[in-house]
Amino acid sequence: MRRFSFILVLLLLPFPGFSQNTLSVKVNNVESTKGRINVAVYDSDDSFLSFDHVLKTDSVVAHRGSVVLNISDLPAGEYALAIFHDENDNGKLDTNWLGIPREKVAFSKAKMKTFGPPKFKECAFTMSSDHEIHIDL
Repeated sequence: MRRFSFILVLLLLPFPGFSQNTLSVKVNNVESTKGRINVAVYDSDDSFLSFDHVLKTDSVVAHRGSVVLNISDLPAGEYALAIFHDENDNGKLDTNWLGIPREKVAFSKAKMKTFGPPKFKECAFTMSSDHEIHIDL
């Protein structure tokens, strides 16, 4: 009986590696009410900015000023975000013939560089519990 009680207690304890957290993303400086604000969550350098390897995505209707997106069920770990304002609501980031975005983009902890986007490590942050991040568009 004692052994069964010990096993039962272990099963009922929360394991930090399995705990799920919520990331609250507040996007500031939204300039129009057209379209949607989209966020993509990445968990590795290999997948960063790849449309095929996004860990999680979410979007909300654009509102002038600020919008909040809540991404739930994220385990503790290192993440980087890419955000864009899809003003024409066509579901994709529009670019010019050189590949430069025509719609506003932003990243967690880093800005667009002169010759391309930042790297995963420049944008990465660590989450070990519920987390809130503010990003200027």
